[in-house]
Amino acid sequence: MKKIIIDVDAGVDDAIAIMMALANPDVEVLGITCCYGNTSVENVLRNVLRVLKVCNRLDISLCHAIPVYRGCSKSLVARTINANDFFGTDGFGDVPDPHAPGLDLVQKKKAELAIIDLVNENAGEVILVATAPLTNLAVAVQLEPSLPKKLKALYIMGGNIESRGNVTICGEFNFVCDPEAAYNVLDRYTCPTYIATWEFTCRNSLPWSFCDTWFCLHTEKSDFVEKISRHSRKKAKEQGNLFDPCDAYAMAAAIDDAFITESEEVAVTVELEGMYTRGMMVLDYMEKLKKVHTVFIMKKVDLEKFKEMLINAVK
Repeated sequence: MKKIIIDVDAGVDDAIAIMMALANPDVEVLGITCCYGNTSVENVLRNVLRVLKVCNRLDISLCHAIPVYRGCSKSLVARTINANDFFGTDGFGDVPDPHAPGLDLVQKKKAELAIIDLVNENAGEVILVATAPLTNLAVAVQLEPSLPKKLKALYIMGGNIESRGNVTICGEFNFVCDPEAAYNVLDRYTCPTYIATWEFTCRNSLPWSFCDTWFCLHTEKSDFVEKISRHSRKKAKEQGNLFDPCDAYAMAAAIDDAFITESEEVAVTVELEGMYTRGMMVLDYMEKLKKVHTVFIMKKVDLEKFKEMLINAVK
């Protein structure tokens, strides 16, 4: 069993990533930690609980409930930005569920402490999948500097490789939300690290016809995803984009080692001061940083395997 902690800011693509992990019999989700990002941390908590409800993973009596933890509500030092309503103001397309689980189901322990404790309890076994701004991870390593040495691997959706931004001229959303956190995580997490960047996910987007096939399954899960994604699908189509469930790529890579068919190993950092480049990920091809730790930048993946994992997620 792969033991995974998922750190999310639960927009629609985070939800898909969570469902992908829960659908895989070889994955044990130890916990889900929540961070601000696509929406407020309170909305993120509600959204995660809604996903767990539709996946039947809230019932403690069945001994398979997934614990959910409240994390950071703002960045370390930067001015908090928002996702420009791409996923709706609540992150889930503004289609509330009147029967949604209450926040009383959220664990009392803070997210950063939960990450530390879960990793300590399963040293050398935990894969951390981060699909949100990296604030929770930055706080956790500040509290427990030895944390990265106890991780099996870290998978991140965030950053960019060609200075192509999606929220600023040169910056990807998760990194721009908290550049200092991204800088610290890429500097201090020396475990094997794999990054699904913004440009990478764009290049591996799926045609909208896949969504039609996907939603035709008409299961409770597929109907749920169809409903919460209507708003973002409309926005994406207006922008001329294909179907790009960004966070799901990082999760797919964490679940299946064979998913990544080509990657590039390089040292990276994050720009903190540029007027136009703050939050941009920097790739050190000239080895000027003198960093020992390098990361794996995903380049190509098995898209047929990805489609299969997406379909299994909503069966």
